[in-house]
Amino acid sequence: MRITAIRDIVAPIKSDIANAYIDFSTMTASVVAVVTDVVVEGRPVVGFGFNSNGRYAPQGLLRERFIPRLLSARPEDLQGEDGLVDPHRAWAAMMRNEKPGGHGERSVAVGVLDMALWDAVAKANRVPLWRLLADRYNGGEADATAWVYAAGGYYYPGKGLEGLQDEMRSYLDRGYSTVKMKVGLVPLEEDLARIEAALAVLDHDGSRLCVDVNGRFSLEEAIRFGHAIAPYNLRWYEEPVDPLDYLAHAALATVYAPPLATGENLFSMQDARNLVRHGGLRADRDILQFDPALSYGLVEYLRTRDMLAAHGWSPRRCVPHGGHQFALNIAVGLGLGGNESYPDVFAPFGGFADSVPVRDSRVAMPDIPGIGFEAKSALYAVMRPVAEG
Repeated sequence: MRITAIRDIVAPIKSDIANAYIDFSTMTASVVAVVTDVVVEGRPVVGFGFNSNGRYAPQGLLRERFIPRLLSARPEDLQGEDGLVDPHRAWAAMMRNEKPGGHGERSVAVGVLDMALWDAVAKANRVPLWRLLADRYNGGEADATAWVYAAGGYYYPGKGLEGLQDEMRSYLDRGYSTVKMKVGLVPLEEDLARIEAALAVLDHDGSRLCVDVNGRFSLEEAIRFGHAIAPYNLRWYEEPVDPLDYLAHAALATVYAPPLATGENLFSMQDARNLVRHGGLRADRDILQFDPALSYGLVEYLRTRDMLAAHGWSPRRCVPHGGHQFALNIAVGLGLGGNESYPDVFAPFGGFADSVPVRDSRVAMPDIPGIGFEAKSALYAVMRPVAEG
């Protein structure tokens, strides 16, 4: 298997929505197509990748460093024993001459290409990625379904409590039983009213609602907010403080007993290790949200999984950020705790295959080779022209 071409574009995912920290009015994503010389059913195998929301398209890094390194590598240096491209070897080629630390945006660029490589390898094997991962890394055991939750509840111009409730009802109507909403942008009393409005739609069952601060609070604000929401017994309280302030996480965990969730803005195994070493998180209840598409891809995620196991964390405590099919395949194949879902935002990148229904916040994976992008028509309409050049 040889890589014959790599093509990329920048696609807009702009929206008028906002969380407590940023708006998404200028958000973009990189889309790549890795074309190979392997032919299946008369067509060259092409792997696709893109970056998750929240980070902008890393086109400069892709074109200046990481795509050229893949294309200039000797084909035999990228191949595994089966003759196909080995994503681990490709990862090493992409990271050649890169110093450790400073994970920043380069982890996003590598993650985009890593996603495309795994898609291509699974297609060349004619199996879904979740099956490939289960067979290689999970003793052949794949979950029958994955738990998913509907992420929404963004701040939006003119959106009041009734609009928030209508949004949450729409998720329930589409099969989700657990939902998430944004908090932290408005005064505490206003956010509490928003939380109570959402809970009214959920039969006042706090275990069905997650809240997400997106790292906006100081420790003092996070503690105050935590005291206010603790009686609701929410599913989790997400990213309450800066993602790299491990001491603040540890301090908050001493006074907030219900589950915390964080990790979507940590982009390496080393950062994840610092979090579990120094962040005071509790392996019996807290949630880790590392996003493989943003954090150097699946190759690095496998290292993170092994590190977590060495520190006493079950993969079931991992629920990746991003709401994309790549993370969903990983969740099913590696036995994670579930996956985020974006039913209404970040189109066409959010959401899963068109034929995959959600029932009681669970989805079953289709038997489609690769990651399954071809079964999501709106997304494939963006990807296919990239492959064709």
